[in-house]
Amino acid sequence: MPARLLLLEDEQAIADSLLYVLRSEGFEVVHHRLARDALAEVERQVPDLALLDVGLPDGNGFDVCRALRRSHGLPIVFLTARDDEIDRVLGLELGADDYVGKPFSPREVCARVKAVLRRTATGARAASSPDVAAGAQAPAHRLLRLDEAHQRIHGPQGPLPLTRLEYRLLAVLLRQPQRIFSRAELMSRVWAEAPDTADRTVDAHVKLVRGKLREAGLPADLIQTHRHMGYSLQP
Repeated sequence: MPARLLLLEDEQAIADSLLYVLRSEGFEVVHHRLARDALAEVERQVPDLALLDVGLPDGNGFDVCRALRRSHGLPIVFLTARDDEIDRVLGLELGADDYVGKPFSPREVCARVKAVLRRTATGARAASSPDVAAGAQAPAHRLLRLDEAHQRIHGPQGPLPLTRLEYRLLAVLLRQPQRIFSRAELMSRVWAEAPDTADRTVDAHVKLVRGKLREAGLPADLIQTHRHMGYSLQP
């Protein structure tokens, strides 16, 4: 069954070129020009991946990403003419999986989409591997519980609303509390399929996870920063 993509792009010429290439590669693509229509589409049927333009007539892609992240963990790729580092960091902090600056080649976007979907599939296969399916013992922690079979981490009040990459980051720390992981180690374990990702992504995702710990009534300083060394999870 072909992967279903949501394309949110208000420039029709760009949308047409992307639709042609993506559909020729076998993807099912639904296109919308307005943020409100894209959000309504997701409520009808959650796609396998969303391509979001940043500049929109009725808002921006960052706001759409925030809205999606409240209830969905689907992969997100930003398409935008705003290629400054601050915009890239903001997109990554919001949980985006990739970021493509305009002007771009539709073939490049298609390749990025395939790479993100492969990473998503890799994470799903890892969660259903034989040792996990057999019920391998989850690490013990006073406040957090790792459920590898369902790719969830539970706090005292239930599962944390983590994106796929946030889950993978916290899971690495949770499996070995107190161990200090360098940024390079976290990059190799969490972003192994995206070696060109900047190491600032680690800091951005740690900030996001701390915020979600705080929202769940947990101490944000469960994740400790070790200057010039990396991060660890307190037991």
